[in-house]
Amino acid sequence: MKSLAELAKIREEALKKVNIRTDRKGTRIVVGMATCGISAGARPVMSALMDETGKRQLNDVEVTQTGCIGVCRLEPIVEVYKEGQEKVTYVEMTEEKARRVIAEHIVNGKIVSEFTIGASEK
Repeated sequence: MKSLAELAKIREEALKKVNIRTDRKGTRIVVGMATCGISAGARPVMSALMDETGKRQLNDVEVTQTGCIGVCRLEPIVEVYKEGQEKVTYVEMTEEKARRVIAEHIVNGKIVSEFTIGASEK
């Protein structure tokens, strides 16, 4: 890099790559898979989410993992990002709860409020 123009070009190209990520379509389900989540049972929860989305052929739903979400005492934590909607955070998840979230929230559009972080904090 020898000039400000070259730096500006690198910056512009990097921003284009980042902006691709904001244009995601469909639904993204993120499971906290740090050591706190794994020890609380996140692996079976993630498997149940993947199994349910596969069985129901929900091709526009991406199930992925992340590190620590930040509230270790409420693990396993699952975050649902639906296009055009607010993020929903589900806490203290189990395989059964995960399957219910797929059926009610992902398929039918009804948030399972008793599993959310707001319900847990009451």
